[in-house]
Amino acid sequence: MTTMPIAAELQDAIRRLDGKHLLGDGASVSVRLPGSGAMLLGVPDGEPLRILLTDDTDAVARQHADVYRARPDVGAIALGAGTYGHLLPDVAGVLPQVFDEQARHLGRTARTASGRPDDIKRSLADGGNAWVHGSSLLVFGTTLHRLVLNAELLEKCAKAYVLAAGTDEPLHTLPWWVCRIANGRLKKDQKRAAERFAQGLLPEEVKGY
Repeated sequence: MTTMPIAAELQDAIRRLDGKHLLGDGASVSVRLPGSGAMLLGVPDGEPLRILLTDDTDAVARQHADVYRARPDVGAIALGAGTYGHLLPDVAGVLPQVFDEQARHLGRTARTASGRPDDIKRSLADGGNAWVHGSSLLVFGTTLHRLVLNAELLEKCAKAYVLAAGTDEPLHTLPWWVCRIANGRLKKDQKRAAERFAQGLLPEEVKGY
């Protein structure tokens, strides 16, 4: 069985996300290159570029690199979102945990308005896979496949939340113990992914709930 080169996987993920209208204007998608201290960064209709995680010369690349430096479990990032995801920074700021699948795969939404490294690291410490950074929204995954699934899940949850927020009716979040169990499973996945990256390997795909 042949394995698709990582650059081709990145371009395929971008096509899938763009085809589902989950990126928007100015979007970019990246993937970590295990054991290299670098990432591939791509945009719709463009060729991926290899960029070192220490290279801060480009503002967009720096947002991706900030996540990889703060989170050793993250293997892929999308800077961009769908119609309702783009509304989150203005409507709510964060996305409360209201669905069990959301708690399992996205966790707590991180938020920060500052670009200082210590603030970024602190805001990402909870292990959530969605980050509201100023007016931008980023979603993460341990792999490109998981990133696409997480982006789809984020848009679905954002749609439900934004529409509910517009009614001014009370919003009921998940019980704390459901979040604790689901977030705990997410953190176990992330720990395994970080261990694989530390070995210079790609993480295994998460199967099942």
